[in-house]
Amino acid sequence: MGTSVLDLPYDVPPDPDEFIRAAMEWHFSPETGSRFWLERAGSLEFDPRKDVKSHEDLALFPNLINELRDIRIEDLIPRGYGAHPDVIGVYESGGTTGAPKRVVVLRDWWDRTGAWMSAHADAHGLPRNVNWLGITPSGPHFIGEIVAKQAIDRGGIKFSIDMDPRWVKKLIAAGKAGEAEAYAEHLLEQAVFPLRTQDIGIILTTPPMLERIARRDDLVELINEKVQGIMWGGAHMDGDTRYLYRTEVFPGARLYGFYGSTMVLGGAAERLGLSDDDPCVFDAFSPFITFSVIDPQTGRKVGYGERGQVVMNHVSKNMLMPNNLERDLATRVAAPAGTVGDSVADVTPVALFDNEAVIEGVY
Repeated sequence: MGTSVLDLPYDVPPDPDEFIRAAMEWHFSPETGSRFWLERAGSLEFDPRKDVKSHEDLALFPNLINELRDIRIEDLIPRGYGAHPDVIGVYESGGTTGAPKRVVVLRDWWDRTGAWMSAHADAHGLPRNVNWLGITPSGPHFIGEIVAKQAIDRGGIKFSIDMDPRWVKKLIAAGKAGEAEAYAEHLLEQAVFPLRTQDIGIILTTPPMLERIARRDDLVELINEKVQGIMWGGAHMDGDTRYLYRTEVFPGARLYGFYGSTMVLGGAAERLGLSDDDPCVFDAFSPFITFSVIDPQTGRKVGYGERGQVVMNHVSKNMLMPNNLERDLATRVAAPAGTVGDSVADVTPVALFDNEAVIEGVY
């Protein structure tokens, strides 16, 4: 079986079943698969190249996400990329619960997800040829570098305020909420300068930082005067807050949400055409990134309109990571026609994950 379907342009949707079969061939063939998956193939209770024929069959895989905490990163790179793969970077989870997990991003996926994100930014009316201000983490987190790519690819310059979400979570876990708040204010104070002195057209930040910005009348006025788009992600925003931002606080800027995970190398974009009263629905980058919403007790999908825990899958030449149980609850929504998996709405964190309290902090 050929694997050329894995290389189709980002805006040419492959046949979902053909895509899955080609991915199994790529990741489990001795010539092209990674050491990680080739070594684990023998312990699976099925043969991926024979038994995984559709998106639904990804549920056969065990959740191996915790192995990414200490796996040698070279073992994650498929052999099919050759002796000198074009590695963009190694990125880590936020370390919300336990040691961080790591993934590696290769050039083809970097370009594919960047093009997909830019197309959605266009669809949501975010302008090109403007400068971006990212109030986000930089490496080893994924979001900071993908923001830089978006700014450059779309004809702008990226300004950045670096945040350390792990430090904030550590402070909160230690009962030092006052110090965590002081650090967040420190980030905000740094953001004031480029907002006041530079031509900033788009801001990318997190809901906790937007909340702090919204308390500052001077910054709200600056944003409504200068900024044309606000892209948010990395933490969760409830529907009432989203409505308030869109209609009263930042009416001069387009508010656009993004939901994802470093562990699936991207995520989902806010659905087009939502009204101010609609919940914020996120549609995944199918079939490369897909979601399921399940009852964590039974593992079965909940009904549409019901809440459950989010399971994420990533399937591309770059990486295979199926059945990653995320630390989020969401309402299951039907995905757009022609795509696979679920869409999600009203995303909120679970209280406990891997027997540890989930702390969001500023990211």
